Amino acid sequence: MHKTENADPAELAKFSDLAHRWWDTESEFRPLHQINPLRLAWIEEQVTIRGREVLDVGCGGGILADAMARGGANVLGIDLASKALKVAQLHALEAQTPNVQYREVSAEALAVERPASFDVVTCMEMLEHVPDPASVVRACSTLVKPGGHVFFSTINRNAKAFLFAIVGAEYVLNLLPKGTHEYAKFIRPSELAAYSRAAGLALEQTRGLEYNPITRRYWLSADTSVNYMLAMRKA
Repeated sequence: MHKTENADPAELAKFSDLAHRWWDTESEFRPLHQINPLRLAWIEEQVTIRGREVLDVGCGGGILADAMARGGANVLGIDLASKALKVAQLHALEAQTPNVQYREVSAEALAVERPASFDVVTCMEMLEHVPDPASVVRACSTLVKPGGHVFFSTINRNAKAFLFAIVGAEYVLNLLPKGTHEYAKFIRPSELAAYSRAAGLALEQTRGLEYNPITRRYWLSADTSVNYMLAMRKA
């Protein structure tokens, strides 16, 4: 198992320590539970997942992977945080989620093992936690079939994103555990688009994700200044 390929041990430890709280909708993972229906609806606007082979890279406790499996996809979720994966597997058993499997393997290692195997690849809220995000993007491109779709979400790198995603979300509103994000690891949309182009992926759509702390509501918009998602297509 090549756990050190493209992973930060401190990041893996951070998410492993919180693993038992992944499926508590009032825990630190509440934001993920709240945005998950928005993410899934956006994906399904662009591609039919029912009956398709879908890979969720950096699946964590399985919130998106589980939802896609319930939407009729055959899902493989991968991560390098062992405890989070065990939580995902346990949840799938308890909830009797069909057609979902989990593996402790890096995207890069799986790309060597199973190139061009998936109709859809998702990589959400993960790129800002690895040392080399371009490497993950290349792996996602290798894993998806020609003509297939790849979906990324991450956080922009600018003053507003620092204020909203770190100061606001972690220290003022306590939406996320303190230390969840490092500003230096945030990725501008232009950088992610460049990584994707270099990996043979074409940009099809961008979408922003916004939050109102008063109503505690999330919604999708054209504003990519903080949280954003990119839809890609393999040539």
